[in-house]
Amino acid sequence: MDRRSIIKHAGIAGVLAVGAAPAVHAQEAIRWRLAASFPKSLDTIFGSAEMFSKTLKAMSGGKFEVSVHAAGELMPAFGVVDGIQNGTIEMALTAPYYFTGKDYIFAFGCAVPFGLTARQMDAWMEHGGGRKLMDEFYAQYNIKSQSAGNTGTQMGGWFRKEIKSVADLKGLKMRLGGGLFGDAMLKLGVVAQNMPVGEVYQALEKGTLDAVEFVGPYDDQKLGFNKVAPYYYYPGWWEGGAELEFFINTKAYAALSPEYKAMVDAACNVAARDMTAKYDANNPVALKKLVADKTQLKAFPKDFMDAGYKAVMEIMAEHDAKSPMFKKINQSLRTFQRDQLLWERFSEFRYNSYMTTAKL
Repeated sequence: MDRRSIIKHAGIAGVLAVGAAPAVHAQEAIRWRLAASFPKSLDTIFGSAEMFSKTLKAMSGGKFEVSVHAAGELMPAFGVVDGIQNGTIEMALTAPYYFTGKDYIFAFGCAVPFGLTARQMDAWMEHGGGRKLMDEFYAQYNIKSQSAGNTGTQMGGWFRKEIKSVADLKGLKMRLGGGLFGDAMLKLGVVAQNMPVGEVYQALEKGTLDAVEFVGPYDDQKLGFNKVAPYYYYPGWWEGGAELEFFINTKAYAALSPEYKAMVDAACNVAARDMTAKYDANNPVALKKLVADKTQLKAFPKDFMDAGYKAVMEIMAEHDAKSPMFKKINQSLRTFQRDQLLWERFSEFRYNSYMTTAKL
């Protein structure tokens, strides 16, 4: 059985158990660099890169090492696509929708408003044609993609004042991921601000920001947003499930042996599963702590949700009309989403609805 078969049939535990096979000993030593768009303090997201590097090193018997660098160490948080494209780095860990300034299609690699949940996104990417479509687009940037994990459905963010209706959004300065969501919020009167997460706390504290959306309870608690913005809204309809991605330079990947390619792919899968599981495990605990610390948990008003949905669909239609590739990917995602929602009516939605009322 060759090493790729071992990876396929035995999984990571089996690979580590067999140690470095003769095929690995014959491989040349490889050293790559990975730049992240996130600080080290976000152990869920940044930790995915660390898990990837650790797993790959173990699988290769120390022959394939990837050094992991936080935002700002090798390049700015939003400079990683340029770094991959020009070959300065071999890999990046990022949120693709950070780069909608280059092309709005990047958003589909992470999250679009009223889009897919974590499981739906994984299914679309790997078995619904999503990964193939995105890699066709990414090719012009010398990028091959792999999932780095998913945050799951996000929270709606932190606000310094209460939001009672759509009217309360007018003139609100909010840190957003930008792109499609930013354009939709602009239609609703929000003044969108796109900045690295490391700069947000101070901006909220000084009042140069009125609100911020980031991820969810576990990360948000670490960043201390509850200390400067008391209202915590849900749900984050702009990120039903936000996919973080490993971007790999296509030339660097193509130059690898088949064994090393299989190891890179397997290590990405291990890291992605670990990140998503961490969020699911840690968010409930963090949310309870935030509420205990006097965070005011509130649902977005229905008129805000309805207005957001209308604005998003108008913007998606505008981009469909301008870009055949955008339209192709959008139609693929929405067709897949309709089938997923139909199935979940009879499966998880009904089951979870019942379990939330049951006494455990």
